[in-house]
Amino acid sequence: MDLRPVPGARERGWYLALMAPNVKGPNYAWLDPSRLYCHPQGLQDCVSDLLQPFCGDTIDLVAGIDAMGFILGERGGSGGGGGGPPCRGTLAHGRPRAGAAAAAVLHKGFLAIRKAGHLCVETLAQPYTDYSGRQKLMEIRTDVLAPGLRVLLVDQWVETGGTMRAAIELVERLGAVVAVPWPPVPAGVAAICIEDSEGGRWIRARYKCAHCVPPRLQPRFDRHQ
Repeated sequence: MDLRPVPGARERGWYLALMAPNVKGPNYAWLDPSRLYCHPQGLQDCVSDLLQPFCGDTIDLVAGIDAMGFILGERGGSGGGGGGPPCRGTLAHGRPRAGAAAAAVLHKGFLAIRKAGHLCVETLAQPYTDYSGRQKLMEIRTDVLAPGLRVLLVDQWVETGGTMRAAIELVERLGAVVAVPWPPVPAGVAAICIEDSEGGRWIRARYKCAHCVPPRLQPRFDRHQ
């Protein structure tokens, strides 16, 4: 596999070029970001950019959405490179250290928000419509979140916003806090891309958000080009 050399400048979003286009037709997403995860520096810089807007915020728990949100939200490891130390309780000021995904960088736990039928414990369910227009159901376990717990919600992509909005509703129904875009409530929503769709705008207007797409490229991603 051609992992491509790491550019010297490593501008924000350089790793987006690692993603692969859809070659299987309209029943699939227009782009496959998972190729990016195969590139060690690309994955590290992606996670670092996602966490940067939350520097100084208090985050109690990271939650990832089934299934690709598990990659950015859960797994991590040690790595070289510059930047500040991993955070304990709050994000250190400056660029979070590359080499770990969100929960590992933050030294926080990870909560998996699952598609219905996979959790063998007591759950809370929420129906939603995904980016393809299919009706689905997601579940969250009820024995982790508590009122006031500050949650960073992570997914791979926000296209129509239906999946992320359902996850937000589940978290908030259990009393935890996702975010608003102003102090004093921290935490929020992170995804590689948050498209300028009706659902994407609804999330941006109500929650603190982080994504990896530079402003000059956002119109292309919104048009799926």
